[in-house]
Amino acid sequence: MYSRILVAIDGSRTSSRALDVALQIAADNAATLETLYVIDFPVAALDAPGYDPSIFLDAARAEGQRLGADAAQRMAAHGVKGTQLVLETEPIGEDIAAAIERAARAWPAELLVMGTHGRRGWRHLMLGSVAERTLRIATCPVLLVPARMAAAEPKDEPAGAPADTAADTAKASS
Repeated sequence: MYSRILVAIDGSRTSSRALDVALQIAADNAATLETLYVIDFPVAALDAPGYDPSIFLDAARAEGQRLGADAAQRMAAHGVKGTQLVLETEPIGEDIAAAIERAARAWPAELLVMGTHGRRGWRHLMLGSVAERTLRIATCPVLLVPARMAAAEPKDEPAGAPADTAADTAKASS
């Protein structure tokens, strides 16, 4: 179904969950996976006296490389091929969502997978949602993985099959 899947990662539990979902889809479809870590350039800090943006950027690049290396190990464990990309927002006028869309178009991705933290109310109003903004501007299908997901049922048992319990195991061994 999909042969090129882009997954946005940021080090959060939610993005790790999105990577898990993307890995499963990629493995099921023999797809290539690209992980994307976006560094949001701190425009407001440019005018601060004595501010050296290279300190922030070096640390952010190192974090992106570390997360990419972790993703590469997880990809190898699933038998999924792919690459890791660390991308910076353009210094003026580009947010994280636009950088994600830019990477998706450049590759070009057939599916974009990303986590969503599910903020509501005041926090959502003030912080917004990268996932929501990305969804609005995306030029390919987007799969949003929620912060809280129900656990998947085991694949080897039919849906609704009773789970073994300690009591069942004790009965079987007597």
